[in-house]
Amino acid sequence: MSARRDELAASLDAVRRRIAVACTGAGRGEDDVALVVVTKFFPASDVRLLAELGVTDVGENRHQEAEAKAAECADLGLRWHFIGGLQSNKAAAVARYADVVESLDRAKLVGPLSRGAQARPGGEQVDVLLQVSLDPPGADHRAGADPADLVELGRRVDDAEGLRLRGLMAVAPLGEDPDDAFTRLGGMREAFLLEHPGATELSAGMSGDLEAAIAHGATHVRVGSAVLGPRPRVQ
Repeated sequence: MSARRDELAASLDAVRRRIAVACTGAGRGEDDVALVVVTKFFPASDVRLLAELGVTDVGENRHQEAEAKAAECADLGLRWHFIGGLQSNKAAAVARYADVVESLDRAKLVGPLSRGAQARPGGEQVDVLLQVSLDPPGADHRAGADPADLVELGRRVDDAEGLRLRGLMAVAPLGEDPDDAFTRLGGMREAFLLEHPGATELSAGMSGDLEAAIAHGATHVRVGSAVLGPRPRVQ
């Protein structure tokens, strides 16, 4: 276990240095950007080691795995981010354990998320980021709302009990220069903030493109392989 801890410590240090250098290059402070470590397919034992090493925010993509891991690591006081595609029949269950839902991309998810959030122990609100598509119109794109729908989607979240609108999330399209994609995202964010000035968070950037995301205003980066290594083959 000590060898795995040392491995994670070295990787975390390298990623934190990348974030610091990128922040300096963008004229921003290191504290402007939070690291969310994505632990998809990695065991709860790795989550515990990450917590020992100072990680406070953990991201998961799949509901069943996320729910089990959050329960197993409940004593660690971590902040759990759900960043995978949401199904309407699972949304309420996700909101019961996820502190942040980063992948709300359509109106039909608001109601189930609200119901789940209201069932949380202690009545804690769930922070919500709207996932916006950066793909061109008509493309076979990843999940994400149409940019034209963001303002109204944000209003629905604002009106929902138990949810707190915090900002936007996006993934750079495959095969495109992430700098170009995040330039577009910056414009979308500016327009969104005119209507939702308190929703200032921006989750963008992963292991391969976090520098470009930080240059264009990301407040959170979601990093998996650069910290944990290649995903296990048995999934």
